[in-house]
Amino acid sequence: MADTGHTTAADWAGPAHGLLSGRSVLVTAAAGTGIGFSTARRAAEEGARVAISDRHERRLAASADELERLTGNRPLAVPCDVTDQAQLDHLMDTVAATLGGIDVLVNNAGLGGTAAVQDMTDDQWDSVLSVTLTSTFKATRSVLRHMIPAGKGVIVNNASVIGWRAQKGQAHYAAAKAGVMALTRCSALDVAEHGIRVNAVSPSIAMHAHLAKVTSDELLAQLSAQEAFGRAATPWEIANVIVFLASDYSSYMTGEVVSVSSQHP
Repeated sequence: MADTGHTTAADWAGPAHGLLSGRSVLVTAAAGTGIGFSTARRAAEEGARVAISDRHERRLAASADELERLTGNRPLAVPCDVTDQAQLDHLMDTVAATLGGIDVLVNNAGLGGTAAVQDMTDDQWDSVLSVTLTSTFKATRSVLRHMIPAGKGVIVNNASVIGWRAQKGQAHYAAAKAGVMALTRCSALDVAEHGIRVNAVSPSIAMHAHLAKVTSDELLAQLSAQEAFGRAATPWEIANVIVFLASDYSSYMTGEVVSVSSQHP
């Protein structure tokens, strides 16, 4: 990948190196065009058996079709609302039974929104925390039922630089992402004795179609201007770091939050 700041979506990948050869990888919230889909694609290209989930069944099926077209292998696609523990347990059991275990879980689900704290409703707060933080905890607890007996596994959580920095109108999202960071650090210590690693990525802004649809051009331009390269990341650039954390190249890393930006405090 070029280091000039001019990398485009077309040249994101580079050659595969078999980093996840023979591994089973589950990515949540993988439907669409964002980080989850890109991570599933990159994992498949690195040799993994891939499972994807999302609560939007139509988009999930379309994403499975696209991944099959791009990689030559169809992922296991299991609909799941990550806020529902029973659905999460069903997801983990199905993936483990079908793929022969779960070597890697990528907790990618998250929900944003904008509201000043003085105007924020309980529903706005609860929904963002439920999808972004609580689901990460529930999915982690669920997958550990499979990883602990196996004595191995890797969990990669999707955090955000907003967990470190303040941004107007983002109290709920920032609190949730800061919580994901803390959950990552603490759970890593809880499961280290079982041979399981837990890390997180912390992107700033990764441009994809859905983000462009729900965010104003002015805000996107402002956030991009804050970046060292003066542009947003592509989802592929985040996915490559997730794959690194999922691979044996990061075998001594656990409890870390890796900033994929220039905005670590």
